[in-house]
Amino acid sequence: MSDKPTAVRVYLARVRTALADLPASEIEEILEDVRPHLAELEAELGEGARVEALIERLGSPESYAAELRASGGYPAPGEGATQVMTTAAAPSLVKPRIALWGLMLCSVGLGLFAFGAAVTVRPDPLIGLFLLAPVFLVSLALLLRGGVEPVLALPEVAWLRTTMAKGREQDESGKLLRYFASLKPAWWVLCALALIAFGLLFMLRHRGAVIMLPFLLVVGVAAVWAGPRVRTDRRLLWVSVPISAFVIGATLGGFGAVVDLFARGASYSGPSSYYPSSADHYGNDQLIYGGREVDNLYAFDAEGKALTEVYLYDEDGRPITVTRYGCERASGTRQKIGQDNRFPRPKIDQGVTDDQGNFNGYNGYRGACREIAEVPFNAAIPKVTAPPATTAPTPAPTPTR
Repeated sequence: MSDKPTAVRVYLARVRTALADLPASEIEEILEDVRPHLAELEAELGEGARVEALIERLGSPESYAAELRASGGYPAPGEGATQVMTTAAAPSLVKPRIALWGLMLCSVGLGLFAFGAAVTVRPDPLIGLFLLAPVFLVSLALLLRGGVEPVLALPEVAWLRTTMAKGREQDESGKLLRYFASLKPAWWVLCALALIAFGLLFMLRHRGAVIMLPFLLVVGVAAVWAGPRVRTDRRLLWVSVPISAFVIGATLGGFGAVVDLFARGASYSGPSSYYPSSADHYGNDQLIYGGREVDNLYAFDAEGKALTEVYLYDEDGRPITVTRYGCERASGTRQKIGQDNRFPRPKIDQGVTDDQGNFNGYNGYRGACREIAEVPFNAAIPKVTAPPATTAPTPAPTPTR
């Protein structure tokens, strides 16, 4: 990579100097908008283009900066100094920082919950989204009340934008970043298609998940609408970033589920293990009766008393091992905890709790899970009547003379 500055870099450096009275975040936003146009112009002029050639086409960097000020509604240099002083005397950055990091926390959480749902091909991990809802609402409320400008003026945001700008000015990294930027329109369409596919997959696996499909359709439309408008309205980051995180998490989780399924299919079945011919939707062993998956088994003795610990084996003495589930206390979701052949298993009941700990109460909002060990029904064991004993016929006496 050559260290010699290109015509675009020299031109932009002078533009940056002419805009130096504006906030750093605003300068980076302006330069980010005009940099692709200048790069195209430089490519048109040729590899050895000089700054003078750009000045002939665009005017001096100072006049170009003045045009950018006017088109963006920014103040003149004298007024800009007053604005910088006002910004420096701005109140605490606590609220903008809560808005920003609330968005980041929710985006990471969405990605993780989507990953878990895709890996297990079950919607249960998505219950954890209820935990993120209050954080997101607080972040969104602070954004709408204070505006996006205080968030963009945060030191961490300014550092990120400056780093990205420097990366674009480099030869190799700049080409890569510009390539990814060119894929943005296709990315939002891909997000919409991935969300719809996500909903259809869950609907096919679980009939109750059909209620997710309309919601995912709305989110997909929101992605296609908001994604291209982020450049002009940074508030839409509170829509586009969580959607992107969800799609990335779901995609990685789906890839992991496929890899796990193939790995389980290729694993060796030893003499001491029992592998049924059927497996559930993510590769774990399961029992099938009458074409339906059986999650639990209950055994009773001849008097109708439930047996609390029963171990199942086949005719060859191999354990019939199937997946065992339990409650994940932190998120209130069902998770795989192992495999064994012991029955019955506790029933996994998922729902929500309120602040008083009431399960599935009217004001419930926090994801919850509980294990119910009791047998949920009584069994009437039919009495088997032994057939009556048959007596052998008495042989006829032998006549005597």
